[in-house]
Amino acid sequence: MFEKIWSRHGVAEGPGGHVLLYIDRHLLHEGSTSAFGRLAKSGRAVRRPDLTFATADHYVLTSPGSPAPDTEVRSMVESLGQHTGQQGIVYFGVGDARRGIVHIIGPEQGLTLPGITLVCGDSHTATHGAFGALAFGIGSTEVEHVMATQTLWQKKPKVLRITVEGRLPDGVNAKDVILAIIAKIGAGGGVGHAVEYAGSTIRAMSMDERMTVCNMSIEAGARAGMVAPDETTFAYLQGRPFAPRGDAWGKALAYWETLPSDADAKFDREVELSANEIEPTVTWGTSPQDALPITGRVPDPAAVGDDARRESMERALAYMGLRPGTPLSEVSVDRVFIGSVFVEAGFEWREAGCSMCVGMNGETAREGERVASTSNRNFEGRQGKGARTHLMSPAMAAAAAVTGRLTDVRRLVS
Repeated sequence: MFEKIWSRHGVAEGPGGHVLLYIDRHLLHEGSTSAFGRLAKSGRAVRRPDLTFATADHYVLTSPGSPAPDTEVRSMVESLGQHTGQQGIVYFGVGDARRGIVHIIGPEQGLTLPGITLVCGDSHTATHGAFGALAFGIGSTEVEHVMATQTLWQKKPKVLRITVEGRLPDGVNAKDVILAIIAKIGAGGGVGHAVEYAGSTIRAMSMDERMTVCNMSIEAGARAGMVAPDETTFAYLQGRPFAPRGDAWGKALAYWETLPSDADAKFDREVELSANEIEPTVTWGTSPQDALPITGRVPDPAAVGDDARRESMERALAYMGLRPGTPLSEVSVDRVFIGSVFVEAGFEWREAGCSMCVGMNGETAREGERVASTSNRNFEGRQGKGARTHLMSPAMAAAAAVTGRLTDVRRLVS
């Protein structure tokens, strides 16, 4: 599948295995304002404004009606509106009912489609790969390059297929699957690769679940994460505002059905997991690879032979304030951050924004506080200086909220 999309988008070949790729879709957020400024100074315009879409999500406070915390942040949001207006780019701005997290508005609006190349100045752009797209994050200078040329130089990665087979046990979902994958292959296990997630477990997932898996591909070091499009994909996309319609839908569908990897396709690497061996999973350290089943115990660095790994584990445990051998189910929490919030459960419904996922705009945990979080990174300081983050699924986070500690959700629903 990766090769089919890559070869279709190659414009020119360069030295060192680099290829100039044509970009079908460019998504922007307010962090792109510096690239707009450089483009203007050079006297250039956005080459394909019709293929470029923007939303405000990174620096927007989630509290309804709250002002921006400082003039710089307010200026970034306002500048995005000004630049997109001048360039004729569709902008889902503050007050627009379509506004949301950049990785969500793409699928919701039908902008993210199978077989396309899609880039955004955000490291978790691999989320869009759930639709069979080749999607990856880019830096600020690359954002400017795509604006000016609608192309981007990239070195062709290898391809890793990760196959998960079987039915997930009760209480286990997509977040547990990707945490288990990263725990198995490591934070650098996908470096230099595009990942294709395959197998009956992946095929049984909803689009939201596939997006959860692909979102964290970068946490294993991968350039992109992808799932082959199928009937689930097509049903989700049909009728979306920017999705093909009428005769164009039929033509698009015919192309999309050719995208899945051929039965005899060869991959550079293969990794396999059994769904029935995956349990509700939580992280204990400061990397997504530091993950274990909730039934486990905090690991002991002394039992690890590799010096570098032992030292990183010792540092992680010191930061997290955890002792080796402690049952994970006995670790208490101070805060819970759930990215999918349910009004019926009594949660406060807020505006869409990156919020505590990246510790933005003052929406952070206090130093030393322990957070049960459905976000995607548990790095030191990610959710606030000294904040201690445990990654887990929404169900596990809800269980932690109810009990005040890391809890096996299966004990609450059995």
